[in-house]
Amino acid sequence: MARNVGKVDRVLRAVAAVGLGVCAVVAPVDGWVRGLMVAQGLYFLGTSLAGSCLGYRLMGKSTCPVPSRT
Repeated sequence: MARNVGKVDRVLRAVAAVGLGVCAVVAPVDGWVRGLMVAQGLYFLGTSLAGSCLGYRLMGKSTCPVPSRT
């Protein structure tokens, strides 16, 4: 798959993944809410590591810089 997640976006996704993981462990929430936090954190971590996001692909969006044509 082609990359569609830029560097800043990848860093923010990784930070969000860690934050969701910590909240899933620490926060006093129901099990299904904890599961949603873990699932979203894993999705953010996966897209951060892969550099490609299915949601961006479906919307036709990309945060990668466009290479110059000079």
